[in-house]
Amino acid sequence: MLSLFTGSGVGPTILYLSLSIFIGLLLGRIKIAKISLGITWVLFVGIAFSACGIALNAEMLHVIKEFGLILFVVAVGMQVGPGFFRSFKKGGLAMNMMALVNVALGVLMTVIIAKVAHQDLADMAGVYTGAITNTPGLSAAQQAVTDIGIEGAADRLAAGYAVAYPLAVVGMIVTCILLRPLCRIDLKTEPFADSSLDIKTEKQATPTSQRHKVNLIPIFVIIAVGIIVGSIPIPVGMKAPVKLGLAGGPLVVAIIGSWLGVKKGWFSTDFTESHGVWMLREVGIALFLAGVGLGAGGKFVETVQVHYMWVVYGVIITMVPPILVGLFGRLVLKMNYYTLMGFIGGSHTDPPTLAFANTVAPEGCKLPNMGYATVYPLTMFLRIFTAQLLVLLAM
Repeated sequence: MLSLFTGSGVGPTILYLSLSIFIGLLLGRIKIAKISLGITWVLFVGIAFSACGIALNAEMLHVIKEFGLILFVVAVGMQVGPGFFRSFKKGGLAMNMMALVNVALGVLMTVIIAKVAHQDLADMAGVYTGAITNTPGLSAAQQAVTDIGIEGAADRLAAGYAVAYPLAVVGMIVTCILLRPLCRIDLKTEPFADSSLDIKTEKQATPTSQRHKVNLIPIFVIIAVGIIVGSIPIPVGMKAPVKLGLAGGPLVVAIIGSWLGVKKGWFSTDFTESHGVWMLREVGIALFLAGVGLGAGGKFVETVQVHYMWVVYGVIITMVPPILVGLFGRLVLKMNYYTLMGFIGGSHTDPPTLAFANTVAPEGCKLPNMGYATVYPLTMFLRIFTAQLLVLLAM
């Protein structure tokens, strides 16, 4: 019986994954000043367990977290895919260009910090993925260092991610708050209805009345094709080619597949917006976050003690780019503040920021969801690509 709590087999692995998710979701219900970290708590609980000395089978955790990540990105791609291309007709194009600049600034700041502070760029790639709260980017970077054969680099990437992630979640919410006085925004007079973006939103992806069965065939076809596409090497003139990876491939295929499927009538938006797809998304990200926490938390305290400046670097990478881009969006492009908050969450692929934006916005306001969903797919792809690029630049 004791081996169930101290062993490293199938039973203990599933037990601690379940406990991490269960406790993390309960803590995610806690709100302080209307701010909740939500499902992010699953990562922190996993870190706490592993920091207490719990050692699980690394290969088993790796398979579980990668499969969880695949389920998550496929579900997200299916939810936003049908309306993704329509978002470029009006404000979507400008917002995606802003997202591109935001990503470029984050990468530039990571490279500058690495050179000025004499940090290994491969290690800073882990801090970068944590600072932008992008778990698929971490996975892609780890896959890249594994393919290249850098010993111990995957663990250091995970440690940098885990160190930077907590304050990154808080930092983006603080960024949204700071933009109010910087742009002299008055919530009482801010419009909260805008029809310029005609897309399916994050809010609409979780309906309350649908009872449709989930057709698993398209989901697993997308996963299979996505893994094949993600494994195709893309030459970029460096020591190793770039790949979309286990996250990027399924995401791209899911977006295109759901868009084409709805357009051709193979399935309806009732399917892509169903509770089943939403459940796949939530289960997937929960498994991934728990796996990351349980796998990396053992060295978390040691990493903070030795590399405490990583926390500072992470905050800089997190907050400076969206503040600059946010000021441009508000002062030059006259973007709605509620849309802008959703944009910030989407450009960092961060659900807690979207949740915060929805608590600030008036009841029934869909603008944060629109901003989030408009830039999320492109940003996800760019974050996955740039995380690998930073690793390759370190070679």
